[in-house]
Amino acid sequence: MLNLILFGPPGAGKGTQSKKLIDKYSLIHLSTGDILRKEVHDQSELGKEAKQFMDNGDLVPDRIVIGMIESAIDRNKGAHGFIFDGFPRNTDQAKALDELLERKGTAITALIALEVEHEELVQRLKKRGEIEGRSDDQDRSVIENRIDVYNRETAPLIDYYASQSKHKNVSGMGGIDDIFERLCQTIDNLKET
Repeated sequence: MLNLILFGPPGAGKGTQSKKLIDKYSLIHLSTGDILRKEVHDQSELGKEAKQFMDNGDLVPDRIVIGMIESAIDRNKGAHGFIFDGFPRNTDQAKALDELLERKGTAITALIALEVEHEELVQRLKKRGEIEGRSDDQDRSVIENRIDVYNRETAPLIDYYASQSKHKNVSGMGGIDDIFERLCQTIDNLKET
């Protein structure tokens, strides 16, 4: 089973590349945002519990998110693998995900980090802001803050997965197809080992 975490700061191209990887490798996309919205919409027990936190403006606790991920994995028993989007965001979440996957008889294959130069990230986000009308992608100070939060809070996951020899860097610079080719080379090399 191929279980990937596509990783990188805002503007690295995770969303674009995830779609291409899902198609090529027949993976199931596990976006915590999408899963959360579905569970709330379906009024599952976890969805009802999550909605209470969301209605109060609070973050949904990790135990609820992990429960939702487990439900999504159980609904896709015949999957070739999963690509995790938006989770884990910190080491505690990564440990909880590892424990869940171990119970399911699988594990994270790799965390693949897209590396993009800082100024390129800013320019990509500003361009996306113009195209999509997203205010959070139009203000440089907001963009800089999002990148800083990523570097401070999320980037330490690289060390966590590197300690398990599961961290791979891929250059996120250049054209979409060039980046995709580098990602596929990395994934194909993982599958051979």
